[in-house]
Amino acid sequence: MVQIYKTKSGVMFYLSCQKKCNMRILLVVATEEEVSPLISEFGISIFRDNLLFNGAQEGFAVSEFFGSAKASKKDPETELFNITSEIEHPKFEISLLITGVGMVATAFSLGRHLVTNKYDLVLNLGIAGSFDRDIALGEVVEITEDTFAELGAEDDNDFLSIDTMGFGEGKFHPSKKLTDLYNLFNTFNLKQATAITVNTVHGNEASIKKVTERLHPQVESMEGAAFFYACKQMDVPCLQIRAVSNYVEKRNRDNWNIGLAIKNLNTFAVEFLKLYA
Repeated sequence: MVQIYKTKSGVMFYLSCQKKCNMRILLVVATEEEVSPLISEFGISIFRDNLLFNGAQEGFAVSEFFGSAKASKKDPETELFNITSEIEHPKFEISLLITGVGMVATAFSLGRHLVTNKYDLVLNLGIAGSFDRDIALGEVVEITEDTFAELGAEDDNDFLSIDTMGFGEGKFHPSKKLTDLYNLFNTFNLKQATAITVNTVHGNEASIKKVTERLHPQVESMEGAAFFYACKQMDVPCLQIRAVSNYVEKRNRDNWNIGLAIKNLNTFAVEFLKLYA
């Protein structure tokens, strides 16, 4: 079964088996662009203009990985397309949730989806900026800790975290690591990194210095800690993998290498799914 599902807050793609699956994996990304090579690898064609946004025409998707498929008509209420594959896969189901950019969109879309869907593993994929120059541009890292950098209060020149204030938790960790997943750690041997999640990515030397001295992060994203938070609340096994697209510095797009980061991120994702699933 292949399904494409769009809501106001996110987009869902399903690659699934017809029979009972042994394992269900959810991939969570902020944007389709970050995983477009992965979508191509598994043979999903998305007719975005007609199917997902305008909704004016009946659309379809084809998964070469699962064989050819036919689409049923769209449900006007849910914009849900059911597409039945001619090739069944008995072992696993892979779903892809595109949440939108930022911690609010991520927490809402993922939280709402996990209320009615259960998974054996939820994997967050995305690009990130790096404070650590020992991490090469394009390098893929496993996030072992992620902090809401701005969640708290200013006390003149000091910052009080939400933990310090006693109002909640601002630091989160994955419930799974690559080392937990059979022999995958030796296969990928990814560098581990600590991260911060921000509403505003850093591009000012003064603010970079300040957050570096306070939290000592290695990378930053706009979704990671929110992903961990939602997974913790719903008690699902989770991992976060990021590829470095740029160094955190005074904003200079000429120094970015988003293409390399996306290429390496998707190379990891494809191999991970082939080995793990």
